[in-house]
Amino acid sequence: MTETYPARGLPKRYDPAEAEPRLQAFWQREGVYHYAPGDGPVYAIDTPPPTVSGHLHLGHVYSYSHPDFLARFWRMNGYRVFYPMGYDDNGLPTERLVERTLGITVQQVGREAFIARCLQASAAEEQAYQQLWMRLGLSVDWRYTYRTIDTLARRTAQASFLDLYRRGLAYRQVAPTIWCPECRTAIAQAEINDLERESTFYTLAFRLSDGAILPIATTRPELLPACVAVFVHPADQRYAHLAGQQVAVPLAGRSVPLLVDPQADPAKGTGAVMCCTFGDAVDVEWWRAHGLPLRAIMGHDGRLTEDAGELAGLSVEEARRAIVAALAREVALLEQSPVWQSVRVHERCDTPVEYIVTPQWYVRLLDFKAELLAAGEQVRWHPPYMLARYREWVANLRWDWAISRQRTYGVAFPVWYCAACGTVLLADDADLPVDPTAQPPPRPCACGCADVVPEADVMDTWATSSLSPQIAGRWLEDPTLYQDVFPMSLRPQAHDIIRTWAFYTIAKSHYHFRTIPWTNIAISGWGIAGEGMGKISKSRGGGPMPPLEMIERYSADAVRYWAASTGLGKDAVINEDKVQSGAKLAIKLWNVARFSERFLAGGAPPEPNAAELSPADRWLLSRLQRLVRRATDALRDYDYATAKAEVEAFFWRELADNYLEMAKKRLYEGQDGAGARWTLHEALLTMIKLFAPLLPHITEEIYQGLFRVADGPVSVHIAAWPVPDARWESDAAERVGETLVEVATAVRRFKSEQGLALGAELARVHVSTSDAALAAALRTATSDLISITRARELVVDELAGAPDNAPTHGLRVAIARE
Repeated sequence: MTETYPARGLPKRYDPAEAEPRLQAFWQREGVYHYAPGDGPVYAIDTPPPTVSGHLHLGHVYSYSHPDFLARFWRMNGYRVFYPMGYDDNGLPTERLVERTLGITVQQVGREAFIARCLQASAAEEQAYQQLWMRLGLSVDWRYTYRTIDTLARRTAQASFLDLYRRGLAYRQVAPTIWCPECRTAIAQAEINDLERESTFYTLAFRLSDGAILPIATTRPELLPACVAVFVHPADQRYAHLAGQQVAVPLAGRSVPLLVDPQADPAKGTGAVMCCTFGDAVDVEWWRAHGLPLRAIMGHDGRLTEDAGELAGLSVEEARRAIVAALAREVALLEQSPVWQSVRVHERCDTPVEYIVTPQWYVRLLDFKAELLAAGEQVRWHPPYMLARYREWVANLRWDWAISRQRTYGVAFPVWYCAACGTVLLADDADLPVDPTAQPPPRPCACGCADVVPEADVMDTWATSSLSPQIAGRWLEDPTLYQDVFPMSLRPQAHDIIRTWAFYTIAKSHYHFRTIPWTNIAISGWGIAGEGMGKISKSRGGGPMPPLEMIERYSADAVRYWAASTGLGKDAVINEDKVQSGAKLAIKLWNVARFSERFLAGGAPPEPNAAELSPADRWLLSRLQRLVRRATDALRDYDYATAKAEVEAFFWRELADNYLEMAKKRLYEGQDGAGARWTLHEALLTMIKLFAPLLPHITEEIYQGLFRVADGPVSVHIAAWPVPDARWESDAAERVGETLVEVATAVRRFKSEQGLALGAELARVHVSTSDAALAAALRTATSDLISITRARELVVDELAGAPDNAPTHGLRVAIARE
């Protein structure tokens, strides 16, 4: 590296609006965050590629700050940090962005034009994303930036698919599929959310063979034309004896069998339930288990098909109103009652899903649940309780992973189908990536037919982003790099995508490489707009203030301070007061550095001998070593919030409020000041380094102005992390120092009660203690006590007659104002 940052003192004023962009440009120019090939430990981060579906918000700033804290910590600990950035810009989310912002659909403009608009829109958004990340001060190595739609990503995803297919782990099947009528595509189980809403229970009059009414309650009467059976619980004494009978379906003019199954809930509705093809996942299971006929009445657009008879062409809501009216006319509607219902909806658009029979590509999961559970157990989860979410998800899987999407913009499947015999024809690995709609297969079908049908579906976006370690690590392009960084050290991500991104990445790594993709996973909470409110999102409003506006108002360091105030796994309210506290901390840090500059201008002072250190020096040095140990342990345990709280508390209480006031007399007068100057240098440099992962800009500015020449590295962010020096750790020194603080506190209380300024002089301070050894130590701290109390006369003596175990050693502080 070349030294392009001038060696100079500190400017009088720190302006983050000017300094932060300047420092960011300096870091980029110097390659401070570049991954360095070679020897030494590697810390590789599988950075979340943000989905390109709208503008980033403060929730993103919150969660993306967390891995940066860790990257900076490990970099200062001598690790070669691999910290790439990606953009998840293929698939449905980007399509929906284009449809929403440009008001166009692929049907309106055609496939090629729509894809071109998606590429343009995603490129523009990604430029804005990078601008925000750089302004926030993320220590990303931008040379390793990828897009999930770029050539390498498409090649990687297609190579993964071919490997899975050849090993029997990917298969195509015509079967009931979870379907989003709004997005008009199949989706996976992991893309479903439960949405609570008010609905209506309609109790319908089915008829038994003897004409008796069998009441059945349903929230979906529009599915009556698809009813193929009625189910009751085998232990339900009301109905079990009716098993095997035929039951007449109202309005349908046909009968269906009454069957028993333990999944029928006697406590729900009337206890008897109609099975339709398909109302929900249980209907699918019953259909398969009992060999029931298929009556497909739901179209891909969410409207009923011709098989629904008079309801054909109607939307679900229209069909429901029509059939309820018809049931009422036929006196087959027994009751209507309100009910609070949990509805399965597509997470992207909140549209209730349907279950439709379609041909789809799947990746096998259900046959490997035990292996995938075991793989998840090998990863270290931060916080540890998040592992339970992974376990619960895998244990409750009911579907293999549907990876095909009936959309336009995404990674193509590298397959064709023989027009004569239906054989699947695969692309050659050397040709990847391919577009089967524009390219022929590498060879004709073995049956001799030359005509092929290209696969028009695209892959689920998770099928690509689940390979983020391989894409970022350039598995197929740079084997040396990949060997260095995989398995990666860290996956940072939010808790709501454990079931998707974390799970699918673990599955892909297990299938392809028989190893875990990373050794640690750090789960962030959400940034939320207020207490009790859900997360803010790109598609539903971006929170109370755009992130760049917050940064420009208060500084990137202040916003990062807010992000560091809440630990992993916890949601954080977007709190402007907390951001302001970060700005105040930065100002105080700057003021302390400016005050210290005059005493540190000559560079690093030599270490003094023990006799030159006052009790205040020894107290601060001992406390400092223990702070370094606590902060380091916390960061090694991924607890940046505790590290931040510890360092900040030390800075305010020990250094700024007490030690500087104790040391001022020695610092200003010069006599016996060597110990104070050296202690101040050690403490401030250590503070700057401990704060550096959280507040990278203000710490860099101070480091450049005061410490770089003597410390050596061109940036604080590649300087050595502090290491505790056991020589200075002393319980006795801390006992004396805390007594000094007690005296100072008593004096401050007196001045406040008397209406005096804290800097006001006092005539006399008399300190008495029952502990002879403590009294002797305090007498050696006369300069420190005079400095912090501003007393013209200081007396320290032993308090006679007080027991040794008296509170605070029988400490008494007598103060004379005049």
